[in-house]
Formats: sequence, C-alpha cells, structure tokens
Amino acid sequence: MLGVNLFTLSLLLFQEGEATIGFDPISMWRSMAWPARSVVIVLLIMSCWSIGVMIDRWIAYSAARKQSRLFAPAVAGALKDGKIDEAISIAEQNKRSHLAKVVTAGLQEFQAHQVSAEISGESIEASKRALERAAAIVHAELKRGVSSLATTGSTAPFVGLFGTVLGIINAFRGIAGAKSTGLAAVAGGISEALVTTAVGLFVAIPAVWAYNYFAGKIESFDVEMDNSSSELIDYFIKRTSRGKK
Repeated sequence: MLGVNLFTLSLLLFQEGEATIGFDPISMWRSMAWPARSVVIVLLIMSCWSIGVMIDRWIAYSAARKQSRLFAPAVAGALKDGKIDEAISIAEQNKRSHLAKVVTAGLQEFQAHQVSAEISGESIEASKRALERAAAIVHAELKRGVSSLATTGSTAPFVGLFGTVLGIINAFRGIAGAKSTGLAAVAGGISEALVTTAVGLFVAIPAVWAYNYFAGKIESFDVEMDNSSSELIDYFIKRTSRGKK
C-alpha cells in the first residue's frame, strides 16, 4: 500500500507539472541524497554478484550435463567388457561431469582393494564409502554460490525498503524545510523511495527465480549420482560373484 500511494503521488507531480525532477534514471540519481544512493549502490553490487553466480553455475551445469551424456554410455561399455582401467581413463577425460567424478572414486577404490586384498566384501564396502564421499564433495561443488542467490532474493527487498524509509524521511524533511505540504516539497523524497523499492525488487526477483531453477538442477544431479553409485555397486557385486565361480 505504501508503494502504491507513493507512486500515485509521483504521477500527480508529473501531471500537474510541479516537479522539477525528471523520470529518467540519470535525473533520479542526481536528485537522490547520498544515503539513498548508497542503498542503490549496495543493491547493484548484490545484483552483479547474483548475475555472476548465475553465469558461473549455468556454465558449470551445462558442461556437467554435456559431458555426462557422453561419459555414461562410454563407461558402461568399458565396464561391460570388464575393462576397469579403461573406464577410469574415460572418467578422467570427463572431469567436468558430476557422474565421472563419483564413478572415478568408486572404481579407483575397488581396483586398489582388488590388488591389495582378497576380501571381496571389504572392497565393496570401501568402494561404497568412496562413492558416498565423492557424491558429497560433488554436491558441495554443484551448490557453490547458489545459497547466495537465496540470500540476495530474501534480503534485497528489505534493503530496498530501507531506502524507502530513507526517502520518506527525506520527504518529511522537505516539508519541514519548505514549510509547505505541497507535492513539490516531497518530490525528492518520494522519488528516492520509489527508486530504491524498484531496484530492490529488480534485484530480488531474478535471484529467487535462478535459485529455484538451480536447486532443481542440483536435486536432479543428486538423483543421477545416487543411481550411478547404486549401479556401480551392483556391478561390483556381480563381478565378485563371477570371480568366485
């Protein structure tokens, strides 16, 4: 309601021709006091950070998805033929794939125990723990920076609201200084309040959208890693069973 009322007052200023403040960004910036400018600068920094995170995560997730699509059938063929060394080599060639990072850890652990120990159950359990550790590490890597989008989305409107409060205070100061309650006396403060509110929403909305999108991507990657880990453990069990015969 506060934002609507402020917007209505600004329209009245524009229609009545009493305002000397332009409605373009440069004129609004020049008319703002430094406290409100500081709020806008903070919001712009938050926006730049969130955009950087969005670009970084988009590149990382796209590369992970692309390499995983190539990695999965290739490593499956190598394991089907019992070529663990070749499977590890394929995984190491796709280092940006989330599946490759997890599968590599499990294969290397299994191979090490096959060489140094004869207890198949122990090698499988060790491989399972290695897969879980790798999945946790990859999950943390995928999630890097994404939580800052949630922070930006939840705090930017309040930072903008702080600027709104500063604008209202400035409006009342204008009334006191001009000893008048006309619209021209409060034009500067109302302009500041509207600008900071709008910038806060401009920063917050894309950040929230991006966070929800990337959170869904991470959840999908986690499911794929869990499935790959389970399939690899099943492969180890089958391989061990064949070895006993």
